[in-house]
This record gives sequence, C-alpha cells and structure tokens, in this order.
Amino acid sequence: MSNLNVLIAGATGYIGIQLVKLLLNHSKINIKYLCGNTSKGKSIKYFDKSIKSKNLPKITKFNNKNLKYVNVVFSALPNGEAQKLSKKLLPHNLLIDLSADFRLKTPEEYFKWYKIKHKSKSNIKKSIYSVPELSKKNIKNYKIISCPGCYPTSILLPLVPLLINKMISLKNIIIDSKSGYSGAGRGVHKKYANKNLYESLSAYGVGFHRHNSEIQQELNLYSKSNVRFNFTPHLTPMFRGILSTIYVDLKPSFNIKNIYKELYNFYKKDYFIRILPINTFLSTNDVINTNFCNISVCKTKYKNKLIIISAIDNLIKGGAGQAVQNLNYYYKFNNKKGLIWDIFY
Repeated sequence: MSNLNVLIAGATGYIGIQLVKLLLNHSKINIKYLCGNTSKGKSIKYFDKSIKSKNLPKITKFNNKNLKYVNVVFSALPNGEAQKLSKKLLPHNLLIDLSADFRLKTPEEYFKWYKIKHKSKSNIKKSIYSVPELSKKNIKNYKIISCPGCYPTSILLPLVPLLINKMISLKNIIIDSKSGYSGAGRGVHKKYANKNLYESLSAYGVGFHRHNSEIQQELNLYSKSNVRFNFTPHLTPMFRGILSTIYVDLKPSFNIKNIYKELYNFYKKDYFIRILPINTFLSTNDVINTNFCNISVCKTKYKNKLIIISAIDNLIKGGAGQAVQNLNYYYKFNNKKGLIWDIFY
C-alpha cells in the first residue's frame, strides 16, 4: 500500500500536536493538511518548537475540498465539530475522532451529558467506540472510529476482562483517577485560573463528570448487566499522565491470583498492555511519553476486596497514540507502527 494522506483538524491543541509527532514517526503516513481556525498561515513549530520536520504544511482553515485528497481525517476538534465534519466525508475517507461526538450510542444520551444537539444522528450507527485492544476485530467494518476519553481508557482496560468473565461484583466499584492538567486542553489555565495548578490537587466533576456516560455504557455492554460505580477525577500538578485506582469486590471462589492470571492471559498478545506482578506500585513516570498501559493488582486487608491500579499517558495511550493504534488496526499495519521510538521529543 502506498502512503496514506492525512488531514489533522484541530492540529494546534495538545492532542493535535501529539498526533503530529506520532505521525511523523509513521512510515506509512504523509501529513497532507494541518487545520486550525485561529492559526491560519502559522507553522506548527510555533506551538511546539521541538518539532523538527521541515516538510510539514502550514496551518490552513479546513476546506471541504481537502477531503478529496486525503484517506484519513483525524479530528481533535471540540465536541460538536466532528459531527459536522462527518456529514461531509467522501466514500474513501476514514474519520478518526478524538472528541466525544461518537462515543455514545444515542443522540439523547449525548445531549444529556454534553448539552449539544447531535447534528449527525445517522452517522452514530456507522461509528465504533474503539479501545484498540478490545475492538480490533470489528474496526474494519466502520468508517468512523471514535476514540475513548483518557479516563475511560485507564478504567476499561483493567475492568473489561474481569466483567466478561464475571469475576468481580457489579456493585460498589469505586474509581479514583488523577490526571495531569493537559487533559483539560490548552484552555486549562483560564478554566482553572483560581486552582493553583502547579502546587495543588483538585477534585472536579465529582459524581457527574461527563466520562461517567461512556464508562457506564461500556461496562454495561461487556457485563451484559447494570454496573454500579462511583468515579471521581482529580487534576494534579503535573502536565501529563493518569493514575486510576479502582476498588472492586471479588465474587466468591475467586482470589487475587485468579484476577492476575485472567488479565495476563487476556492481554498477553497485546504489546502495549503490561500486567505487572501482583502488588507492584505504579507511577505515571513509568508510562510517560509511551503508548503503554501498566496495570497492577494489589491486595487489601479484606480477602474479598482488591485494588487495581492502572497508569497511562493521557495524551498518547489516552489520546493520540490510541488514535494511531486504531489507524494501524484498520489498515492492518503493524500495531507498533508510529508508536515506538528511542528518544521522544
């Protein structure tokens, strides 16, 4: 296959910049267009001086005519924008969306959580919610790939295998997640101007964070039942990374070794998922600037309770890296293509 021509919409945000860096490292990709609404005519290097390539196009405003010349459109636009873009796609275009626009299965659920009327309802059924390791076998059947949020990625990867095999209780799952402030986008400093981002830890979206919707949807899907959980996200004084601590109750006859073995066997062929030895203490530093998800199963003082910890880089495994993985599965490239490097900038 000849190289794929790619357009990145929303190229100047944290995720967009990360996509540029990864795709520059991908031997099958030619970045044809970089699009942004307020940065027309600028070089992408203006937003990140570490990008060394001299062959990248200047930033332009998105034009429908661009679609004729590209195979893949990556959308890192705000919620609501990919819906509009999806209605303009040509038959040869694949849309990989990093917003929430196609994560939820109904327009009613989308409106409930995002307060935006869905503008491309017919395309919801043409899209797939894709955590790569969980949906790689079905991805080829869709022309719109919806990448999960960063928090849900860190939560679904450790929980889904256990739900499929009915190893944990569906009641009272407690999820405590901590993220670097890049997860809130470039506007984070204005949005949280009074939070002292660099020296404090802040809980937010308590009880009703938007990611509850897709976490609930996917946990119910894989368990084939209603899962009861509480999810609390926090902003931490670091730029990138997510650490999720998940408290679960075991079903009778299962123990920590069973849980570890199930996770290990489930992901043993998935290069980017690392199931670490029981009781390993995790750090976001172990996964920063990588596409890995590290998972550790830990004992508690109660025999029927476990703590599962997962760590990812929110901008890579929780964002741009996951999008590139989905691209690789769709086109049957090597899963690692564009996602392995010796020195990352």
